[in-house]
Amino acid sequence: MFTMFSHKYRYLFVLLLAVYTYLNTVFCQIYAYFNIDIHWYYALGVILFITLGTWEGSRLTEPFFIKSTMPGRRESQRKFLLFFMAGTFISVMMAVTAVLVMGVGVLGFPVSTQFIPLKLTITYATLANLLFHLVNAIFHYFRQYQSKQLEAEELKRINVQAQLQAVNSQINPHFLFNNLNVLSGLVLTDAPEANRFTEAFSQVYRYILSNRNKELVEVKEELEFIRPYLFLLQKRFPNGIRVSLEVSDQARRLYMVPVALQLLIENAIKHNIATGSRPLQIDIMANGKQEISVRNNLQPKKNKEPSSNIGLQNINKRYELLFHKQIRIVHDDECFSVTLPLINVEQS
Repeated sequence: MFTMFSHKYRYLFVLLLAVYTYLNTVFCQIYAYFNIDIHWYYALGVILFITLGTWEGSRLTEPFFIKSTMPGRRESQRKFLLFFMAGTFISVMMAVTAVLVMGVGVLGFPVSTQFIPLKLTITYATLANLLFHLVNAIFHYFRQYQSKQLEAEELKRINVQAQLQAVNSQINPHFLFNNLNVLSGLVLTDAPEANRFTEAFSQVYRYILSNRNKELVEVKEELEFIRPYLFLLQKRFPNGIRVSLEVSDQARRLYMVPVALQLLIENAIKHNIATGSRPLQIDIMANGKQEISVRNNLQPKKNKEPSSNIGLQNINKRYELLFHKQIRIVHDDECFSVTLPLINVEQS
């Protein structure tokens, strides 16, 4: 829908254009060259009348062309052409009216002497109409471009949300089953410990359910979630896992994607031996830089299942979709390390 002809400053623009045009006619000595005897205020009034009439004529007829067309590129071009032709007709009528009213009616010149003033006013009126419609077309297509950009951004945002939901839906399917198996064994052998396990399990799973759809959580909150989670691990792997935490107070105030630490710890356990005789050492570190690392020593299982790396892909995908960042993986003969970016929400 066009809006330029209805702009709130349209009358100021019309006035400025009329004054500018009049000053140019004086500078080029148009009235002296064509022997037109007219006072300056009459000349300015004629130019202002034609300019305003041409503009307002287009503004008033514009809704008829908008209602009578269908969407589409070809129809839009046809609409512009018809609208311009209507504006041209209006501008010619305004020029003829101005010459007859001013030259013949007000100044009393014979009609036979108004041929040259009529040609000049028609030329100006049609050029003014052409200018108005060119600017209107530019204005229209610029607004259309802005609208398309906003639509593209909105579609991109919706697509990112859809991808993120798809990624989140894959989180922790094995976590539930592994811990239910441990709980079933404790119920039969140690009821008090089963109660403690159930409480820790509920805390962990409550955190997962309440935060899995969030984009970010504070590192401090993620570390608090890790405490009951480590208790569950100790019951699954008695004396088989050792975890150290070295996270600075500054890093604890930053943010990260939720449940990422749990996935990295699960990934380390999945691919390595974790027994009392060969404990798996997992170090969680965040000092200085805006990143947190989870590192474990390598003692790979002999008959391990083929890895799809879905856990690491899951975390990396979330960072890519939300922040255009990637995780960093280091794998050597001694250890396996994954480093996650930490987000400063005040700077992002």
